[in-house]
Amino acid sequence: MPTEITVDLISQWIGQHFWPLFRLASFMMVIPFIGTQLVPARVRLGLALLITVLIVPMIPPVPTVDPFSANAVIITLQQILIGVGMGFALTALFQLFVVAGQMIAMQMGLGFASMVDPANGVNVPVLSQIYSITITLLYLAMNGHLVAFDVFIESFYTLPIGLEGLGQAGVWSLAHRISWMFAAAMLLALPAVTAVFIVNISFGVMTRAAPQMNIFALGFPIGLIFGLFAIWVLHANFLPHFEQYSRETFEFMRQLQGQP
Repeated sequence: MPTEITVDLISQWIGQHFWPLFRLASFMMVIPFIGTQLVPARVRLGLALLITVLIVPMIPPVPTVDPFSANAVIITLQQILIGVGMGFALTALFQLFVVAGQMIAMQMGLGFASMVDPANGVNVPVLSQIYSITITLLYLAMNGHLVAFDVFIESFYTLPIGLEGLGQAGVWSLAHRISWMFAAAMLLALPAVTAVFIVNISFGVMTRAAPQMNIFALGFPIGLIFGLFAIWVLHANFLPHFEQYSRETFEFMRQLQGQP
């Protein structure tokens, strides 16, 4: 006997597919390496539709709500907020290396050497672009994108689709995540910045001791060479820092879902 198609059944179909799609599409529109200008919007939407069809049989059942009611609008906004929030947590991981590169470049005199970032469409120092390319390759080589999607799919169990979302505590955690990004960038750039700063202090003392010498013209190329040397030395510890910050990011994404 054929199943009778009713309004409630259509509402259940819509909620079962569209609300996970809103959460997943919001997540994919924000995260790096997929949510950038390098990937067309049609490709992102196609991937979101494909992944939604694959994960819908695995997620808990969604509540039956009239799609034209106020509760449906609240649920939709909550799914978008969850997707954007988790995507922002992952974006902060990549941006902290960009900020660290800007700190080092400004201190060593490479701030004027900027180029257009094709992913975001803004001017960044060359050093920040090198860091961005490096962490993108490391992230893909370590299958970080698979881990990110695994953590994201867990959110359908820890934060099931409904009227309850991130809440006030989750929003405040996302706001405080910005301070973590700048603090982590400072810790990453502090050795190189300190080394170049000591060189600048040395040339300042030399200027006071011998005012007739043009120490500024001499100190700029030396400070630049010393800064490049410091970057080369610190690049050996690039992978451990990336692993630590990646681990902290995935732990934060789980804490955002309410997991211990």
